[in-house]
Amino acid sequence: MLNQANPAAVATTNTSQIMRWANLTFMLYLLLVAVSMVGSGFKWATGDQAKVLFEFASHPIAGLMIGLVATSLIQSSSTVTSIIVGLVAGGLPVSVAIPMIMGANIGTTITNTLVSLGHIRSKEEFKRAFASATIHDFFNLLAVFIFLPLEMLFGVLEKLSHWLVSPFLATGDMSMKSLNFIKPITSPVVNTAKQTFSSFGDTVGGILLIALGIAIVFVSITVMGKLMKSLMVGKAKAILKSAIGRGPIHGIASGSIVTVLVQSSSTTTSLMVPLVGSGVLKVREIYPFTLGANIGTCITALLAATAVSGEFAIFALQIALVHLLFNVLSTVLIYGIPLLRNLPVKGSEWLSELAIRNKAYVAGYLLTVFVVLPSSILAATA
Repeated sequence: MLNQANPAAVATTNTSQIMRWANLTFMLYLLLVAVSMVGSGFKWATGDQAKVLFEFASHPIAGLMIGLVATSLIQSSSTVTSIIVGLVAGGLPVSVAIPMIMGANIGTTITNTLVSLGHIRSKEEFKRAFASATIHDFFNLLAVFIFLPLEMLFGVLEKLSHWLVSPFLATGDMSMKSLNFIKPITSPVVNTAKQTFSSFGDTVGGILLIALGIAIVFVSITVMGKLMKSLMVGKAKAILKSAIGRGPIHGIASGSIVTVLVQSSSTTTSLMVPLVGSGVLKVREIYPFTLGANIGTCITALLAATAVSGEFAIFALQIALVHLLFNVLSTVLIYGIPLLRNLPVKGSEWLSELAIRNKAYVAGYLLTVFVVLPSSILAATA
């Protein structure tokens, strides 16, 4: 009887796996459609007034805070960066979008910090878990502290990313003709939505199209994350275990691969927090893996950029590459210099020491970094 039951169980499992992969493909398609909607809606709503509309974000610090707050609220840097790609496709200047991308990198760190609170009942466990979570925060804060001034003074990331996309530039035209293969499969849906909202007028219709696009981005990335977790978390854990102890390069590469597999840096870093909390791994051992998660999460924005067509398409690819460059260069610079490399470790250990003395430090830290400081700066620059 057991032998007869096994083939049926295997067939059911295989069918379930095929359905998950099919759903994943459909969600990826929806993501591409949604990003195209955000870009089209932005162009439609603003016309030539895009720069005026985003004047409030033209100050880099304000842009940084917008990215940070948006990602803290949505709990997904992939969602926020995909929306930013869509906005750039609609005319938002790359220079304005770059600080937003940096802010999204900081905002995404709140998830694993919240996961570490699950160990709060045990002092020693919480100390380890909180340190392993906040090392991500300190690294990303340090990266912004270094690269935002460089960007403001010299436009380092903007110039490097422009150099990378320059081969795609057609003579006298800013469209990406060679990367326009997504448009035929996304434009019918976008055009249908546009016709539906056209009765509301240009501005309201454009805003409704943006809102629909953002909603679909959120849903598609959330479902993609869940599907990838169910399909890949077992493999991700295996990669995580095999990566530890093989050196920083291997750890960074493995962190990148796991994040691409599960489509979420928050998932990757959250996988590590309980392992460190329970004493299986040490904070310094998971540090390179965390940096790899930063790099791996850039895949979503790069995928989103393929959905864009038209005059600003090249800029959408450029801002996606900015995200990748920022994380790669931060990793090379900070982890490559011993003095800088140790700062996130020491910062996270210092904060975890304070946290086990008084839990009010935990609440104070989260409120200050993710609520009070961003809100104050946005209010001051409004």
